[in-house]
Amino acid sequence: MSYLFTSESVSEGHPDKVSDQIADAILDQFLAADPDSKVACEVLVTTGQVVLAGEVRSRTYIDVQSVARAVIERIGYTKSEYGFAANSCGIFSALHEQSADINRGVDRSDRSDQGAGDQGMMFGYATNETKNYMPLTLDLAHSLLYELAAIRKDPATPMPYLRPDAKSQVTIEYDNAGKPVRIDTIVISTQHDNFVKPSNTLSEAEADAAMRDRIHQDVATILLPRVKALYKPEIARLFDGEMKLLVNPTGKFVIGGPHGDTGVTGRKIIVDTYGGRASHGGGAFSGKDPSKVDRSAAYAARHIAKNMVAAGVADEMLVQVAYAIGVAQPVSVYVNTRGTRHVPLSDGEIALKVQELFDMRPFAIEQRLKLRHPIYEETAAYGHFGRDPRTEIKTFTDEHGHTFHQEVELFTWEKLDYVDRIRTAFGLN
Repeated sequence: MSYLFTSESVSEGHPDKVSDQIADAILDQFLAADPDSKVACEVLVTTGQVVLAGEVRSRTYIDVQSVARAVIERIGYTKSEYGFAANSCGIFSALHEQSADINRGVDRSDRSDQGAGDQGMMFGYATNETKNYMPLTLDLAHSLLYELAAIRKDPATPMPYLRPDAKSQVTIEYDNAGKPVRIDTIVISTQHDNFVKPSNTLSEAEADAAMRDRIHQDVATILLPRVKALYKPEIARLFDGEMKLLVNPTGKFVIGGPHGDTGVTGRKIIVDTYGGRASHGGGAFSGKDPSKVDRSAAYAARHIAKNMVAAGVADEMLVQVAYAIGVAQPVSVYVNTRGTRHVPLSDGEIALKVQELFDMRPFAIEQRLKLRHPIYEETAAYGHFGRDPRTEIKTFTDEHGHTFHQEVELFTWEKLDYVDRIRTAFGLN
């Protein structure tokens, strides 16, 4: 019997994502000036206000207010009518020194023995359902909002009423074999200007209906064709004539962003990862330097799962790794191929080979994936996984106000750089 599965995404202007992006931009500034910085930054945004809190150990000083305002401006909150604007919001910082008790469990004279920054379990996942080895429901949900933001930022935008806050949701029908059959439902909720107002001849309900009709039409005729064009024909055909499209189901979405909802870092962990298709250990990513295994080990687990699936070990793979605070070696590594493996080994035997192929000590992960570089602001919207690895030159400001540039590799955990050695290890050459 077929079944339905749903994933959601949120835009860069969603209040929780605003918080995540500010936190990761601050982290990047610290790492750019001092790669050994230890950072755990939490952010809250609400009407006209940003609150920064957390722990930092670093040899540099950062103008956190300027960093936060630059992120808010980049996202698009630049008008006072939004109730939250880059040049006028208040910013309160309560960042303070990292606990010495935590630091003593992490730092070692031999850096290869660096302990985990906390206990906990982290998960990585991959599936060959899409070319980037991500669940299709989530990949589509991200693409819808990424394209919607591109339309909003286009100087010649055909949807000039768009505001930064938005959410998407994609429901796909799968057959008994777990293969996608069709898209059942797409939901788009996008913040917008109040571009049709009541008048002597138009009631408030009629004005709201006119706005929703225009937005629905534009989503159907502008946004969806752009998203379909991103995918191969076998995916594009899933947008069939029976697909339900729900746009701004409440009828109106003018009040949004931090003015409409308070945002906090770390509240979109399923959007950040696998859209509900894989387990999650509960630890958020943004604002945390890579000594925090919540982040670095989750990236390493994704790197393992993606390379293993790409190598042909299985069609789908879930990897769990767990740590004790202050201890370098993980306490466990677990693999579940969900019955899709193509090698004559049990999942437990595959897990043993994973431990032979990948050094999962925190410092080894940092070195393998180049995580001590300022690479994190780009991860904080549209998902941490399924992204294209690339090299960019980023610009930063030092504590004296001077700008400098760094070349960095983004999304290194998405590289398929272990495929050949995995095939050799599993006899798949």
